[in-house]
Amino acid sequence: MSFKIFPAIDLRGGNCVRLFQGDYSKETIYGMTPVKQATLFQEAGASWVHIVDLDAALSGDPVNHLIIKEIAEVLDIPIQVGGGIRTQKDARNMFDAGVERVVIGTVAIESPDVVSESSEYGRVAVGVDVSGEEIATHGWTRRTGVSLVEGLQKFSEDEVDAFIVTQIEQDGTMNGPDLEILRTSLEETCINVVASGGVGSISDIEDLKKLEASQKSLEGVIIGKAIYENVFSLFEALELEDDS
Repeated sequence: MSFKIFPAIDLRGGNCVRLFQGDYSKETIYGMTPVKQATLFQEAGASWVHIVDLDAALSGDPVNHLIIKEIAEVLDIPIQVGGGIRTQKDARNMFDAGVERVVIGTVAIESPDVVSESSEYGRVAVGVDVSGEEIATHGWTRRTGVSLVEGLQKFSEDEVDAFIVTQIEQDGTMNGPDLEILRTSLEETCINVVASGGVGSISDIEDLKKLEASQKSLEGVIIGKAIYENVFSLFEALELEDDS
């Protein structure tokens, strides 16, 4: 399987932002417009761009939809988008806007049928966002009582193209990814797993690339803050992509 780097754009109020540990009150705004930032990612050699609509994740209102549509139109590479996709119609609107893979989080836990219904229109990933080992929803603001393993076991390969697994406590910290929950994810599902949260060095990416369990490795990793803070360049990260 190819190991992919997914540079991330988090949208809030039409801006590129990053949160610290999912806390909406701890927001950093970056000056580049989302469309320009996505274009720069493509120019650097990215094969995908990952986008999260933070406004929609919290409220369910797709206020950044037109920005996402513009990004899809401008880029020649695929984008995957999550945040606020609560119905089959929401997912279909994203596919119609040119999104290659839709990420469903909250509703995947609350109404799993929406995942299988949405997969009839395109590729669906399930966002599994955990605090400790408990899944959180609604922009990471609500704990569900559902464990990581229970969440992974809700879905089949026919419904889900990938799981995007985020350890909330690590997200935005650049203190390194949670390798244990990622190892558990590889052990508990035959579906592709993408890592998200905590990457703060090239060695973190190397660790993720080498991670194996049950004869499986990760599909890739989503990287945000480390690139925006110039800890390393996207070009350096992309050198670790391969087709093995």
